[in-house]
Amino acid sequence: MTNLKVCIFTETYYPVVGGGETQARALAEGLVSNGFDVIVLTRRSHAALEKTEQFGEVTVHRLPPVGRQHCKKWGLLLASIPALIKLRQRYNLIFVSGFRVVGMTAVMVSKLLGKTSVLKADSLGEMSGEFFAAGLAKVGLRPSSLVFRPFLWLRDRILKQADAFVAVSSEVAAELTTYGVNTDIIYMIPNSVDTIQFCPVTADERYALRQKLGIPPKHRIAIFTGRLVSYKGLPLLVRVWKEIQRKHSNATLLLVGSGGLDIHTCEAELKVYVSKQGLQECVHFTGDVRNVHEYLQASDIFVFPTESEAFGIALIEAMSCAIPVISTHAGGVKDIVQHRQNGLVVRPGDFQQLYEALDTLITDHSLSASLGAAARQTVLDRFSTDTVTQQYVRLFRHASNPCDKALVLNQ
Repeated sequence: MTNLKVCIFTETYYPVVGGGETQARALAEGLVSNGFDVIVLTRRSHAALEKTEQFGEVTVHRLPPVGRQHCKKWGLLLASIPALIKLRQRYNLIFVSGFRVVGMTAVMVSKLLGKTSVLKADSLGEMSGEFFAAGLAKVGLRPSSLVFRPFLWLRDRILKQADAFVAVSSEVAAELTTYGVNTDIIYMIPNSVDTIQFCPVTADERYALRQKLGIPPKHRIAIFTGRLVSYKGLPLLVRVWKEIQRKHSNATLLLVGSGGLDIHTCEAELKVYVSKQGLQECVHFTGDVRNVHEYLQASDIFVFPTESEAFGIALIEAMSCAIPVISTHAGGVKDIVQHRQNGLVVRPGDFQQLYEALDTLITDHSLSASLGAAARQTVLDRFSTDTVTQQYVRLFRHASNPCDKALVLNQ
């Protein structure tokens, strides 16, 4: 079969940092390594970004509206139509990473031009419309409001005409099915991690990384990586850490990332709390960084008290580094972490359980080591970049040529 030409269509892309952006870039590079031609269509979320940029063999086309404002992503609905038509010779399959806003445009254009469309949800609530709840609340509306409901109805009718949907977890698959997507076109493909970059290090290497990054060399280091948003359970985490610090004066919490453009950002709230409670010496904010793997490798415990999660790429990056993890079973995480087998599981929003889990891993080095080793093996078995890329290769070929029974995936 002739290799496909794929257009990855996503709201934001590298060098913007985030789980969805990381996955889109990993897929683009993985497809290229398998002989596919790949272009990326995204929004120019900052004026400093070039309109067209080349990353290896992947060409990135950035569209208006330009700027960091959250609401500007809606402009892609219209701005992407002429771009998709103009670039039609460069692709024969459109893959949408995060279909909540731009998916309907991709499906309409694919039908117009005779292309294949595949939609992936990067977050829970994309099909139900609950993803829009926080933004609508700012103008006094809800997804069920009379003025917004017709848009959702029309959007969903269009989305269901896609050739295939990707669900990164059983929770996402259940949502798609509940809202009327044909189960025959739903494919379970998890997010992936680069197991070479995100790998365990020796004690000496960890010490050297701490010196390089300015991390207390003899402290027990707990870390969170990702967007600093409220639904990740971070307001609870810093309150718990205040109590942890009273018992463990040699423990430090790293919060790696920023609130970014997310409407749920709580970065400012967290910093105010840390300042008012005098926790500046034991809670450190790094901001957005490009060397997340080094911060993970320099740490002892990964804490992820999320309340809503489609998948949790930050979680498997930490597990790939053989760090013991503490997480909830929110959303897709229940497909990844099993309590006391490859991590510790706590209830979302439960102060006492989170405190006890942190206290356990700070003091019990043997349990930490065994959970970390099991976490690494979980990632090697299920979430490596090569494993996941091959699932997409088979899906894209099957979606473009469904009559070829040899390409049918196990769903």
